[in-house]
Amino acid sequence: MGERKVLNKYYPPDFDPAKILRRKQPKNHQIKVRTMLPMSIRCNSCGNYMYQGTKFNCRKEDVMGEMYLGFQNLRFYFKCTQCCAEFTIKTDYKNSDYVVERGATRNFEPWRDQDDGLERKKRRRDLGDAMESLENRTLESKREMDKIAAIDELKSLKSRQETVRVEELLESIRRRDQEKEKKPMAEEDEAIIRSLFHGTKDNVVRI
Repeated sequence: MGERKVLNKYYPPDFDPAKILRRKQPKNHQIKVRTMLPMSIRCNSCGNYMYQGTKFNCRKEDVMGEMYLGFQNLRFYFKCTQCCAEFTIKTDYKNSDYVVERGATRNFEPWRDQDDGLERKKRRRDLGDAMESLENRTLESKREMDKIAAIDELKSLKSRQETVRVEELLESIRRRDQEKEKKPMAEEDEAIIRSLFHGTKDNVVRI
């Protein structure tokens, strides 16, 4: 009883896995799987309705030559629950949906028309949004260029003002030095004149 529960198996020393014969299966080999109907359908043979989510034992195979973005499309073979007529359903990765190929008819789904209308509106809106975004980017780039030009103009004006201020500062320093030089000379002249006038007054009084 304990041997059937072991996880490891015994391999003899001379075991060679390359000698094991393997079956060669065709590329479109069918595999038996259990799945559910992805949609509500009606059998074309007996008119039986089969609803979405009904479980089936079906066969699955690859659809040769049909791929979308590297994904291989699949085909499923179902049998009607009433008359056992076979019908096939194929995947549609491009539209994220399934397609009934033969043997059955997909039931009318009003929300699909609404979804298609919404999808068309979305595509139209995306196209309009793309044009609008392009226009917005163009306007934004134009605004950026205007801002850069204004900044450059302000920088040049500021540099000119700075040069003018430096020259004015040097001129004011030069004027102040000249005034300082003139002020003592004026005081000396005034003192000499005052002394002369005071001397003439004394002389007149004595006479």
